[in-house]
Amino acid sequence: MIITDTHTHLYSEAFDEDRDAMITRALNEGVSRFFIPAIDSTYTASMLQLEKDYPEHVFLMMGLHPTHVKDNFKDELKHVEEMLAKRKFYAVGEIGIDLYWDKSTLAIQQEAFKYQIQLAKKYKLPIVIHCREAFDEIFEVLEAEKDADLYGIFHCFTGTLEQAHHAISYNMKLGIGGVATFKNGKIDQFLNQIDLKHIVLETDSPYLAPVPYRGKRNESVYVITVLEKLSEVYALPLEAIAEITTQNSKVVFGI
Repeated sequence: MIITDTHTHLYSEAFDEDRDAMITRALNEGVSRFFIPAIDSTYTASMLQLEKDYPEHVFLMMGLHPTHVKDNFKDELKHVEEMLAKRKFYAVGEIGIDLYWDKSTLAIQQEAFKYQIQLAKKYKLPIVIHCREAFDEIFEVLEAEKDADLYGIFHCFTGTLEQAHHAISYNMKLGIGGVATFKNGKIDQFLNQIDLKHIVLETDSPYLAPVPYRGKRNESVYVITVLEKLSEVYALPLEAIAEITTQNSKVVFGI
């Protein structure tokens, strides 16, 4: 059973004390494909080292996270562009709009999001979207950019059934993680109305640990808890969910 974590920040400082042991725990349980989103240029070296240490298992993205779109965002976008031109990445991400922390940067977040979508199209790569309190704003950009070259993953999907179908209409898979196990997460109430071909698994570790680990550090092995939840929601064996969601990840990332 091959299990894929489509979104995990394995380079995070939260893992500095036990990174190798944490990755080994995941590998031992069959979680063997880790897709690594970028945040900003300060993490690039750590990401490259991670890939060097686990070349068979780690696949890197490149992008500027919306909460890191600051006054220097054009320099950061230049870094993204230079890295994409230099070597292989598997997606442009994570990118998007986040209005939870700071609404004042909306205009530059929109600019950075659009620019990075266009970079993804140039390099024929998927995008991985971060959306927090910004569904309307995200959909507005996607509507303007939609074409045959626009596709990817709506990471950490937490919206309604209607918003799920809207996201899927832009060739997006839904990244389902720990929120599906939360009592107030609500997405588990309608997930079985969405065809599994639109779903990929993720942890977003070290964030958003699933129940019963909620509030603690998340790690990639906990994607199995999400897998178990989806097995329950879809009334399918674990192996079937793992196979379908890993195949979906291959469709998106091309590997």
